[in-house]
Amino acid sequence: MTADRAVTEALSALSAAFEDLAAPAMVIGGMAVIAHGVPRTTLDVDATLCAEGLRLDRVFEVFARHGIEPRIPDARTFAEERQVLLLHHRTSGTPLDVSLAWLPFERDALARATPIDFGGATLAVVGVDDLIVYKAIAWRERDRTDIERLLALHRGSVDLERVRALVAEFCALLEEPSRLDEFEALAARVLRA
Repeated sequence: MTADRAVTEALSALSAAFEDLAAPAMVIGGMAVIAHGVPRTTLDVDATLCAEGLRLDRVFEVFARHGIEPRIPDARTFAEERQVLLLHHRTSGTPLDVSLAWLPFERDALARATPIDFGGATLAVVGVDDLIVYKAIAWRERDRTDIERLLALHRGSVDLERVRALVAEFCALLEEPSRLDEFEALAARVLRA
């Protein structure tokens, strides 16, 4: 099975599981970057699921019915502690990280997500502005590159003031004020080009 086919199968299973759960959910991470027109590769799927009113036992049961299983021992305890389900699609082997959304920012991002077709599987995808915020929170090298490319491609449509305010809020919560300065420098560099 090719990597593209594996990811497409995993996305199809994830779409069906999200539909059965009937809770707001969306794709974030590398697949969202690709969906917004930035060429890049990824072999996993990151998503988020509104956790309000959901029982973890039911979430794991629904995922299992769609061939999505934990990829670590005691995944339930890990999910309770870290608010992320570390899963994989059994047939394709594709890793799936599904974070549990609780924050007002996440609820708002879920409400703004747009459905996108991934080769027959339709999933909501985080908007560009919110994706940039997610990437600024993670702030790994790959995330900074994604931010640069998203800003370059969508410079005319990104609400940079809103993004800056959210990034500032998260930097304060994370007690990493220097990250905001780094984000500002990155954004200025891209928008000058």
